[in-house]
Amino acid sequence: MKPQSFLLPILVLISCALTTTAQDVKTDYDRRVDFTQYKTFSWEKVQTSDPLLVDRIQTAVNRTLAEKGWILRPSGGDVSIIAIEMTHNQRTLNTFYDSFGGGWGWRRFGGSGFGSATTTTSLYRVGTLVVDLFDGRTKKLMWRGSSSETLSNKSDNNIKKLDQAVRKMFDRFPPGAPKVSQLNTSGSPR
Repeated sequence: MKPQSFLLPILVLISCALTTTAQDVKTDYDRRVDFTQYKTFSWEKVQTSDPLLVDRIQTAVNRTLAEKGWILRPSGGDVSIIAIEMTHNQRTLNTFYDSFGGGWGWRRFGGSGFGSATTTTSLYRVGTLVVDLFDGRTKKLMWRGSSSETLSNKSDNNIKKLDQAVRKMFDRFPPGAPKVSQLNTSGSPR
């Protein structure tokens, strides 16, 4: 058995694992906003095709903002939150080459050329969560976070990914504040 014949399936698995585990988190905010003036928040809407996700999204965001010292109000908070979750199928092509022939003199010695290539197509579901924070009084967008990640067939894995995505999204929130891990035991920045 050629070494390349058992190496190809391993490379395909590694490539699929790498492309399906990456969590893409992005945030942006209005640089003119003083986030220190906000202490409470309320939910306006959670839009998702899966009704089970409404509570999960709210729970993850509520917990993360509470850790930042913010307080949830049933209505009329300093900040209004809208979250939108959507899914789509993503296709990726993976091409692997098993060899590149016999070196520089391959034609002179009857080499077979550049070897062969195998291309596989992988389909996977990607979920994207967008969380928008609006000033509760002016209704102006002041902060947006988004996270995209491959979804699992297992609900428990998706809940863990959702929690990780929200934590990562709010890692440097509010803007301009030091990360919690950057504080020393007295609570002041290092």
